Amino acid sequence: MSTAVATRKRAKPAPRSGAAAGASKRRRKVDSAGDRGKAKNGGKMNEEISSDSESESVAPRKTEEEEEEELEETAQEKKLRLAKLYLEQLRQQEEEKAEARAFEEDQVAGRLKEDVLEQRGRLQKSVAKEIQAPAPTDIRVLRGHQLSITCLVITPDDLAIFSAAKDCTIIKWSVESGRKLRVIPRAKKGTQGQPPGHSSHILCMAISSDGKYLASGDRSKLILIWEAQSCQHLYTFTGHRDAVSGLAFRRGTHQLYSTSHDRSVKVWNVAENSYVETLFGHQDAVAALDALSRECCVTAGGRDGTVRVWKIPEESQLVFYGHQGSIDCIHLINEEHMVSGADDGSVALWGLSKKRPLALQREAHGLHGEPGLEQPFWVSSVAALLNTDLVATSHNACVRLWQCGEGFRQLDPLCDIPLVGFINSLKFSSAGDFLVAGVGQEHRLGRWWRIKEARNSVCIIPLRRAPAPPVAGS
Repeated sequence: MSTAVATRKRAKPAPRSGAAAGASKRRRKVDSAGDRGKAKNGGKMNEEISSDSESESVAPRKTEEEEEEELEETAQEKKLRLAKLYLEQLRQQEEEKAEARAFEEDQVAGRLKEDVLEQRGRLQKSVAKEIQAPAPTDIRVLRGHQLSITCLVITPDDLAIFSAAKDCTIIKWSVESGRKLRVIPRAKKGTQGQPPGHSSHILCMAISSDGKYLASGDRSKLILIWEAQSCQHLYTFTGHRDAVSGLAFRRGTHQLYSTSHDRSVKVWNVAENSYVETLFGHQDAVAALDALSRECCVTAGGRDGTVRVWKIPEESQLVFYGHQGSIDCIHLINEEHMVSGADDGSVALWGLSKKRPLALQREAHGLHGEPGLEQPFWVSSVAALLNTDLVATSHNACVRLWQCGEGFRQLDPLCDIPLVGFINSLKFSSAGDFLVAGVGQEHRLGRWWRIKEARNSVCIIPLRRAPAPPVAGS
């Protein structure tokens, strides 16, 4: 028995080392896993599968290291993309700032150029071609005077209109509502302690460029100074020996120029309530006067047939000839050019450097009367939109708008605005968006004719501009 046990002990294999045993176990696990995979693959070989599932099954799975590497690259790319985007935004902002600076520089340069041209009297903005003829229903009519309107002015802010008439009253109107804001009544002659006012026909008015003072002149040789806001009387200037026919404030100051049928031009300081000096030169009653910012004024000499430019500091004058009739109205377009109208039906454009008109339009409003006895319509008033090419003239039937040509060497009609009655005064608003006409049954200087169907009124004519043409490619 002991021999058999010994034989079995010799037949038992010797124990392996730990490394060899571990390798053997791993080999068996791999073999068994391979066998199971073969069995599984072998079971699926006969199955039909789609191409999508095949591509999905074939696509190798990404390891964690590969995914981490891909995430790391995406973050870097994102940083790079954001940096590029930020630089692009900075570039666009700088370009926009440069464009804005260039635009502002262009605007400033344009404004400076306009200021220089305005000071030299050569500024001529082109606005006339944009003006559209207003419909008759668009014209607003303000009635309040009993007799013919003789003159009117518009406040610098375009909010109010002052009108005066042969009934010796002054009315302040609201442009927006058309209502009366103030009324300065007629003063009766020979009565003491009554409110100040005019007792004879008011022929002219002027308002200072800051809207503080209003001046009015009448046939009684008086100039009355009012506070424009409240219409309170401040001063009365005396000195003219005949009817006061023209008034104008120097722009930017309270210096007042006046002219009269006594053929003189006087200078006043309204702020100091003082008289300055008197200038002489006209050979007949002076009909009208105008002034801008220079220390000079222009006058229409009526029947002496001259237009004169008065240089106040030098106490000298320039004399211009061109009309054949009585020059009854004048208006400055800019510091170097002016427009005038006469009773021979002509309208003239003048430059201060030439003694003859730059442009002369005869029979500007046509003819009237029986065949063979036709006479031109009188030009009763003129107006000009400051520093532009737009001019307005009138007679006893309509207002006509004109466009001044390049260099004020031509005058072309634009449109007619029919009104019934003598248009004794015309004024453009500062912004150029409306024109005011003072209408009456009689001419402001006399009673040669009477149009009974006319209404003594103030007419506000809107001036609408044509829309700008669309830009090509927009």
